[in-house]
Amino acid sequence: MDLPIVVGVDGSEPSLRAVDWAADEAVLHGLPLRVVYASLWERYEGTSLAQDVGKPSEQVLAEDIVETAARRALRRRPDLKVSTDVLPEEPEYALVRESRSATLLVTGSRGRSGLAEALLGSVSLTVAGHAQCPMIVIRGNHDNQARTATHGRVVVGVGEKPAGSAAVRFAFEEARRRGVPLDAVRAWRWPAHESTDHPLLTGEPARLHEQQAVETLETALQDAPADVESHRRAVEGHTRTVLVDASRDADLLIIGARRRPGHHGLQLGRVTHGVLHRSACPVVIVPERE
Repeated sequence: MDLPIVVGVDGSEPSLRAVDWAADEAVLHGLPLRVVYASLWERYEGTSLAQDVGKPSEQVLAEDIVETAARRALRRRPDLKVSTDVLPEEPEYALVRESRSATLLVTGSRGRSGLAEALLGSVSLTVAGHAQCPMIVIRGNHDNQARTATHGRVVVGVGEKPAGSAAVRFAFEEARRRGVPLDAVRAWRWPAHESTDHPLLTGEPARLHEQQAVETLETALQDAPADVESHRRAVEGHTRTVLVDASRDADLLIIGARRRPGHHGLQLGRVTHGVLHRSACPVVIVPERE
């Protein structure tokens, strides 16, 4: 049985933009789309409408949110198979549970003001730290429209353990599906505490660190599929800054996130956290098992 692509909605325009993206992804992957809304029922206006249909006002609102999202997905992709569900629980818990039986989880960046749009909503941030499947957070433009690919490339951030990286494997597949090149990016820095007097660093002190980054990239790309054009980029700078800069001319930015069994705290490092807040394009967080 093919696991669906799941998109979480809350009625906001950013979440509806996530629906657009999720619909496109479902068609690209040949999978059904599941639209979910989760909330511990709060008090909303609309009591008279609720009395007319014989349901609590909160339930009426929730059902309207998922039905509106489903209609939007079908207008965009008429042949798509769409299902909906309303889950009476905290959205963070509901979406993490949904991730256990999904191929891909999609959420939007939550916020309407300029400051809010620059940051990631607490629900998406929490879910990104615990999701069990790859998760796409829709970042980038803020005109509430999902854009088609414009840059023609996918970027993957290569971490310290490139061999067998789930993020790199996922990136290969996404580049193949889209028919675009894959750019593998690795940041490197020359530690300030190192002196040029060190015998190994005489002449070209930065060269050693750059070469280590290049070798890491070579390891990451050694199993690149023959039908995927791939490039390596070793860039000097802080990792989160390098990746955010790379996102400016990418259609998708993919990074890995370590999942430690038995650890219940937020499993996001500073790099992932920073990229999620500042990326100029959608970001995919791929769980990396330890």
